Amino acid sequence: MIAAAFHPELFPIETSWWLYGLFCLLILASLYLDLRGKNGKEQVIGHREAIHGVVFWIGLALIFCVGLYFYGRWSFSLDPRLNGFDPSALAKQCSLEFLSGYLIEKSLSIDNLFIFLVVFDFFAIPEKYRYRVLFYGILGAIVFRAVFIALGSILMQISWVPLIFGVFLAFTGLKVAFGPESHPDPSKNVLIRLLKRFLPISPVFHDQRFFVREGVRWLGTPLLLALLFLEFTDIIFAVDSVPAIFAITKEPFLVFTSNIFAILGLRSLFFLLAGMASKFHYLKYALGFILCFVGLKMAWLDHYFDGHFPTTWSLGIILTALFFSGFVSWLFPKKKKTA
Repeated sequence: MIAAAFHPELFPIETSWWLYGLFCLLILASLYLDLRGKNGKEQVIGHREAIHGVVFWIGLALIFCVGLYFYGRWSFSLDPRLNGFDPSALAKQCSLEFLSGYLIEKSLSIDNLFIFLVVFDFFAIPEKYRYRVLFYGILGAIVFRAVFIALGSILMQISWVPLIFGVFLAFTGLKVAFGPESHPDPSKNVLIRLLKRFLPISPVFHDQRFFVREGVRWLGTPLLLALLFLEFTDIIFAVDSVPAIFAITKEPFLVFTSNIFAILGLRSLFFLLAGMASKFHYLKYALGFILCFVGLKMAWLDHYFDGHFPTTWSLGIILTALFFSGFVSWLFPKKKKTA
């Protein structure tokens, strides 16, 4: 546990600000090329294209993980604060923490697919417009996650905050695993009601536009309502997912990058698994278990293991829970309800 006894940040914002900036530029460039590649056209994302998207974003995250190791090994060897520490061990620790955080966020975000389906069905969003709504929804999610992570990195400096977060995650995990399945009702959302008070909403779609002008006034479209509701639900999910990754690593840079990479692959994953989401009916028990585990890790296990629970163990526990839930879902398929 070389990294366990080391408390200062390995990627302090004072010296690593350019890493944050470069990462954000790469992400924005990828999103721009992705949107430009569609030429602004309305289209339905096919199964093959969705597979290509999922493979691309997962592959990009893995390449980043490998690059993080080599950069860390070089950077840590030049950092005078790290004299006496093995740069390779610290770099390996960072890579494993990134991968563990990525898996947690990816597994938790799968639950978002159910929300996407509910929202698109409720607002009757045609399939050819769904890609555009998800694109801007994820763009907004990146901004909100950055704010949450910045606040979280400040709060984590307070000694009793990890204990509060750990207990909160543990109770959330029990609720996810054993609580009744429910999805938010867009018609009862406070944000949607407030928007309708101040901005008239057109009852029909106007191509892929979020706003339309009729005479002297501007109207919102159903696409705007769907987009805002997706942003609202993502903020709610961030309350669980961001503390969960902070339970794995205290490095804001690793929390930010793993979180963003997991979010970016959601669009392709949605179009790939939209018709299969209901088949993973035991996934909620794995998600509940993972949240309980990271909550216990943050509140107790880290202190028991001299400040840091082994990341390799965390990664193994998370992977085992996900694979086991998928295997059990395949072994015992959900019974179809008769009409």
